[in-house]
Amino acid sequence: MKIFTILSLLIFLIGCNSNTSSIDDEKAVKETLTAMWDAIEKEDIERYANYVHDDFTQFGETDPTLNIGKQIEVDGVRDWVKNSDGIHTEMVEPRVVIKENVAWITYYWSDSGTTNGKAFASKGKSTRIFVKENEKWLCIHGHYTLLP
Repeated sequence: MKIFTILSLLIFLIGCNSNTSSIDDEKAVKETLTAMWDAIEKEDIERYANYVHDDFTQFGETDPTLNIGKQIEVDGVRDWVKNSDGIHTEMVEPRVVIKENVAWITYYWSDSGTTNGKAFASKGKSTRIFVKENEKWLCIHGHYTLLP
């Protein structure tokens, strides 16, 4: 009976430890995405690029085809930011799933600002996929859909 109790306690502690790690990773994925948006808001394209994986792909809100490559993403954000002011994005109802070194986050967003002197505001839903490399979560894919 004593061995069973010790084994049960050990299994419980290991389970608690892995759950804490999962919670920490979930928080880190949300923080990474928020940091990406913060870099855009502050027009810090180099910092934004640090969160984007080299193999990044994207189905944008209005893109007819898949965008492939980190440089395409970074250049697109650079051009958008250059012609925009007051960009702000909010995340609503995020849900993060972690499977080893891969995570995906689904959420709704709302954003606003001005581009080329015209105000914009949009809402949508998104899925982003992150991979953990060298203890850092990097965005490797984004899929965005506008909502009415």
